[in-house]
Amino acid sequence: MKLQAVILDVDGTLVLSNDAHAQAWVEAFATYGYNVPFEKVRPLIGMGGDKVIPQMVSGLSDEAGDGKKIAQRRKELIINRFSPTLAPAPGSRELLLKMQQEGLRLIIATSATTEELSGLLKAAQVDDLLDEAATSSDAEASKPEPDIVEAALSKLKLEASQVVMLADTPYDIEAAGKCGVPVIAFRCGDFDDALLANAAEIYDHPADLLAHYDDSLLGKKELVAR
Repeated sequence: MKLQAVILDVDGTLVLSNDAHAQAWVEAFATYGYNVPFEKVRPLIGMGGDKVIPQMVSGLSDEAGDGKKIAQRRKELIINRFSPTLAPAPGSRELLLKMQQEGLRLIIATSATTEELSGLLKAAQVDDLLDEAATSSDAEASKPEPDIVEAALSKLKLEASQVVMLADTPYDIEAAGKCGVPVIAFRCGDFDDALLANAAEIYDHPADLLAHYDDSLLGKKELVAR
Protein backbone atom coordinates (compact mmCIF):
# COMPACT_ATOMS: atom_id res chain seq x y z
CA MET A 1 0.00 0.00 0.00
CA LYS A 2 1.16 3.53 -0.73
CA LEU A 3 2.11 5.57 2.33
CA GLN A 4 -0.42 8.38 2.73
CA ALA A 5 0.01 9.79 6.23
CA VAL A 6 2.14 9.87 9.38
CA ILE A 7 0.78 9.72 12.93
CA LEU A 8 2.91 11.74 15.33
CA ASP A 9 3.46 11.29 19.01
CA VAL A 10 4.57 14.57 20.63
CA ASP A 11 6.27 14.09 24.00
CA GLY A 12 9.75 12.65 23.61
CA THR A 13 9.26 12.57 19.84
CA LEU A 14 8.93 16.19 18.72
CA VAL A 15 9.76 17.88 22.04
CA LEU A 16 12.15 16.78 24.80
CA SER A 17 9.56 16.69 27.54
CA ASN A 18 9.59 13.24 29.13
CA ASP A 19 11.67 14.23 32.16
CA ALA A 20 9.46 17.29 32.66
CA HIS A 21 6.35 15.12 32.67
CA ALA A 22 7.90 12.82 35.26
CA GLN A 23 8.87 15.77 37.47
CA ALA A 24 5.37 17.23 37.12
CA TRP A 25 3.92 13.94 38.37
CA VAL A 26 6.32 13.90 41.33
CA GLU A 27 5.33 17.43 42.33
CA ALA A 28 1.62 16.87 41.74
CA PHE A 29 1.59 13.76 43.93
CA ALA A 30 3.59 15.60 46.61
CA THR A 31 1.04 18.43 46.65
CA TYR A 32 -1.50 15.95 48.02
CA GLY A 33 0.86 14.16 50.39
CA TYR A 34 2.05 11.25 48.26
CA ASN A 35 5.77 10.48 47.92
CA VAL A 36 6.33 9.22 44.39
CA PRO A 37 10.02 9.02 43.38
CA PHE A 38 11.06 10.36 39.97
CA GLU A 39 12.73 7.02 39.17
CA LYS A 40 9.45 5.18 39.73
CA VAL A 41 7.26 7.35 37.51
CA ARG A 42 9.77 8.10 34.72
CA PRO A 43 9.49 4.64 33.06
CA LEU A 44 5.71 5.15 32.77
CA ILE A 45 5.92 8.38 30.77
CA GLY A 46 4.05 7.77 27.54
CA MET A 47 1.01 6.49 29.40
CA GLY A 48 -1.82 8.82 30.42
CA GLY A 49 -2.97 9.64 33.92
CA ASP A 50 -5.55 6.86 33.82
CA LYS A 51 -2.62 4.41 33.85
CA VAL A 52 0.01 6.31 35.85
CA ILE A 53 -2.03 7.28 38.91
CA PRO A 54 -3.25 3.81 39.98
CA GLN A 55 0.19 2.33 39.30
CA MET A 56 1.80 4.90 41.59
CA VAL A 57 -0.81 4.78 44.38
CA SER A 58 -3.12 1.80 44.62
CA GLY A 59 -6.76 2.79 44.90
CA LEU A 60 -6.42 6.22 43.29
CA SER A 61 -8.09 7.11 40.00
CA ASP A 62 -7.76 10.12 37.70
CA GLU A 63 -11.56 10.42 37.72
CA ALA A 64 -12.23 11.12 41.42
CA GLY A 65 -10.83 12.31 44.74
CA ASP A 66 -7.12 12.92 45.22
CA GLY A 67 -6.31 11.17 41.95
CA LYS A 68 -8.39 13.66 39.97
CA LYS A 69 -6.80 16.57 41.86
CA ILE A 70 -3.33 15.18 41.19
CA ALA A 71 -4.07 14.84 37.47
CA GLN A 72 -5.29 18.45 37.35
CA ARG A 73 -2.24 19.72 39.23
CA ARG A 74 0.11 17.87 36.86
CA LYS A 75 -1.66 19.43 33.89
CA GLU A 76 -1.31 22.91 35.41
CA LEU A 77 2.40 22.37 36.00
CA ILE A 78 2.99 21.26 32.42
CA ILE A 79 1.08 24.18 30.95
CA ASN A 80 2.27 26.97 33.22
CA ARG A 81 5.77 25.98 34.33
CA PHE A 82 7.36 23.26 32.25
CA SER A 83 6.22 23.79 28.64
CA PRO A 84 7.85 27.24 28.27
CA THR A 85 11.23 25.72 29.24
CA LEU A 86 11.23 22.75 26.86
CA ALA A 87 13.42 22.25 23.80
CA PRO A 88 12.43 20.68 20.48
CA ALA A 89 13.85 17.29 19.60
CA PRO A 90 16.70 17.75 17.09
CA GLY A 91 15.32 18.14 13.58
CA SER A 92 11.61 18.08 14.47
CA ARG A 93 10.60 21.02 12.32
CA GLU A 94 12.82 20.06 9.41
CA LEU A 95 11.47 16.50 9.35
CA LEU A 96 7.85 17.69 9.40
CA LEU A 97 8.53 20.09 6.55
CA LYS A 98 10.14 17.27 4.55
CA MET A 99 7.17 14.97 5.10
CA GLN A 100 4.76 17.70 4.06
CA GLN A 101 6.83 18.38 0.94
CA GLU A 102 6.53 14.69 0.13
CA GLY A 103 2.73 15.03 0.24
CA LEU A 104 2.16 13.16 3.48
CA ARG A 105 -0.71 14.10 5.81
CA LEU A 106 0.35 14.60 9.41
CA ILE A 107 -1.80 14.00 12.49
CA ILE A 108 -0.95 14.03 16.18
CA ALA A 109 -1.87 11.14 18.49
CA THR A 110 -1.21 12.08 22.11
CA SER A 111 -2.45 11.43 25.63
CA ALA A 112 -2.13 15.16 26.29
CA THR A 113 -5.18 17.38 26.59
CA THR A 114 -5.84 20.03 23.95
CA GLU A 115 -4.67 22.73 26.38
CA GLU A 116 -1.38 20.94 27.07
CA LEU A 117 -0.83 20.20 23.39
CA SER A 118 -0.79 23.86 22.41
CA GLY A 119 2.19 24.63 24.65
CA LEU A 120 4.02 21.45 23.72
CA LEU A 121 3.76 22.17 20.00
CA LYS A 122 5.02 25.72 20.55
CA ALA A 123 7.97 24.31 22.49
CA ALA A 124 8.63 21.92 19.59
CA GLN A 125 8.49 24.90 17.21
CA VAL A 126 5.98 23.12 14.97
CA ASP A 127 2.68 24.64 16.10
CA ASP A 128 2.21 26.31 12.71
CA LEU A 129 2.69 23.02 10.84
CA LEU A 130 0.11 20.79 12.51
CA ASP A 131 -3.65 21.22 12.61
CA GLU A 132 -4.99 17.66 12.94
CA ALA A 133 -4.87 15.83 16.26
CA ALA A 134 -6.31 12.99 18.30
CA THR A 135 -5.97 13.85 22.00
CA SER A 136 -7.11 12.47 25.35
CA SER A 137 -10.64 13.69 24.65
CA ASP A 138 -10.84 11.30 21.69
CA ALA A 139 -9.96 8.20 23.71
CA GLU A 140 -11.39 6.31 26.66
CA ALA A 141 -8.02 4.81 27.58
CA SER A 142 -4.48 6.02 27.01
CA LYS A 143 -1.55 4.16 25.48
CA PRO A 144 -0.67 1.29 25.44
CA GLU A 145 -4.37 0.83 24.68
CA PRO A 146 -5.01 1.51 20.98
CA ASP A 147 -7.76 4.13 21.41
CA ILE A 148 -5.76 7.23 20.46
CA VAL A 149 -4.15 5.59 17.42
CA GLU A 150 -7.58 4.32 16.35
CA ALA A 151 -8.96 7.85 16.71
CA ALA A 152 -6.17 9.21 14.52
CA LEU A 153 -6.87 6.61 11.83
CA SER A 154 -10.56 7.47 11.97
CA LYS A 155 -9.85 11.17 11.51
CA LEU A 156 -7.51 10.40 8.61
CA LYS A 157 -10.09 8.03 7.06
CA LEU A 158 -7.20 5.74 6.11
CA GLU A 159 -6.30 2.09 6.63
CA ALA A 160 -3.43 1.14 8.93
CA SER A 161 -1.57 -0.16 5.88
CA GLN A 162 -1.36 3.42 4.55
CA VAL A 163 0.13 4.94 7.69
CA VAL A 164 3.34 5.03 9.76
CA MET A 165 3.67 6.36 13.31
CA LEU A 166 6.64 8.28 14.74
CA ALA A 167 7.03 7.77 18.49
CA ASP A 168 9.45 7.20 21.35
CA THR A 169 8.01 4.82 23.96
CA PRO A 170 7.17 1.12 24.14
CA TYR A 171 3.58 2.17 24.93
CA ASP A 172 3.29 3.95 21.58
CA ILE A 173 4.66 0.89 19.81
CA GLU A 174 2.22 -1.41 21.58
CA ALA A 175 -0.76 0.85 20.89
CA ALA A 176 0.11 1.23 17.22
CA GLY A 177 0.82 -2.48 16.90
CA LYS A 178 -2.69 -3.31 18.10
CA CYS A 179 -3.93 -1.27 15.14
CA GLY A 180 -1.46 -2.74 12.64
CA VAL A 181 0.46 0.53 12.27
CA PRO A 182 4.27 0.24 12.00
CA VAL A 183 6.31 2.57 14.21
CA ILE A 184 9.52 4.44 13.56
CA ALA A 185 10.92 4.96 17.06
CA PHE A 186 13.28 7.62 18.39
CA ARG A 187 15.82 7.19 21.18
CA CYS A 188 15.48 10.84 22.24
CA GLY A 189 12.67 9.86 24.62
CA ASP A 190 15.35 7.97 26.61
CA PHE A 191 13.95 4.46 26.32
CA ASP A 192 16.61 1.93 25.42
CA ASP A 193 16.58 -0.16 22.27
CA ALA A 194 15.46 -3.31 24.07
CA LEU A 195 12.20 -1.56 24.99
CA LEU A 196 11.80 -0.25 21.44
CA ALA A 197 12.53 -3.62 19.84
CA ASN A 198 9.07 -3.99 18.29
CA ALA A 199 9.47 -0.82 16.26
CA ALA A 200 9.99 -1.22 12.52
CA GLU A 201 12.98 1.16 12.65
CA ILE A 202 14.86 3.06 15.36
CA TYR A 203 16.69 6.38 14.97
CA ASP A 204 18.33 8.70 17.47
CA HIS A 205 15.95 11.61 16.84
CA PRO A 206 14.04 13.32 13.99
CA ALA A 207 17.25 14.75 12.52
CA ASP A 208 18.72 11.25 12.30
CA LEU A 209 15.63 10.00 10.47
CA LEU A 210 15.77 12.99 8.14
CA ALA A 211 19.41 12.20 7.32
CA HIS A 212 18.37 8.65 6.37
CA TYR A 213 14.97 9.60 4.95
CA ASP A 214 15.31 7.94 1.55
CA ASP A 215 16.27 4.61 3.12
CA SER A 216 13.55 4.67 5.77
CA LEU A 217 9.93 3.56 5.64
CA LEU A 218 9.06 7.16 4.83
CA GLY A 219 11.29 7.22 1.79
CA LYS A 220 10.18 3.84 0.46
CA LYS A 221 6.57 5.08 0.30
CA GLU A 222 5.31 1.53 -0.17
CA LEU A 223 4.33 -0.37 2.99
CA VAL A 224 4.23 -4.12 3.32
CA ALA A 225 0.83 -5.30 4.62
CA ARG A 226 0.99 -6.44 8.24
